[in-house]
Amino acid sequence: MNIFLFMISCILTNNFIFSKFLGCCPFLGVSSKVSTAASMGLAVTFVMTIASFFAYMVDQWLLVPFGLDYMRTIAFILVIAALVQFVEMFLKKSSPGIYSALGIYLPLITTNCAVLGVATLNVTAEYNMLYSVMNGFFSALGFMLAIVLMAGVRERLESSKIPQCMKGFPISLVTAGLMAMAFMGFSGMV
Repeated sequence: MNIFLFMISCILTNNFIFSKFLGCCPFLGVSSKVSTAASMGLAVTFVMTIASFFAYMVDQWLLVPFGLDYMRTIAFILVIAALVQFVEMFLKKSSPGIYSALGIYLPLITTNCAVLGVATLNVTAEYNMLYSVMNGFFSALGFMLAIVLMAGVRERLESSKIPQCMKGFPISLVTAGLMAMAFMGFSGMV
């Protein structure tokens, strides 16, 4: 498989937010400022990439050999939870500003269905370790692209003339829908 096409597929065509509708909670909750959205995107990128690696190892070296395939979801959640705790401790020590800006959404990466989704999709697609990690990384870049683009639009909307009934969350949902339709235009590429 061509790596460039695989990357484009993960980032644009099969974008977790706009195509699979996974990870919408942090997408809508943290996308009010570009800086916060970028920080969340970086944290999710780290967790999704590392989670793809460890989930592959746990699946191939522990679950499959012992016939514990039915425990995948629980095992993947435990791997993701441990990684998120690591990221949370790291951000709390190294960057308290980003840690406080992300607030409740940082521990919610544990339950972010995009992170669990990438680990599950890697198993379903029967990717090897390299493609599992690449899928995690490039899908996370697609997540980060979506959340940063949304944050940029929402920052612009703050200073725009919008009817009172559409301000805030309603216009965010309309914007997300329009962005999802725009991303559908990439579906014929790969």
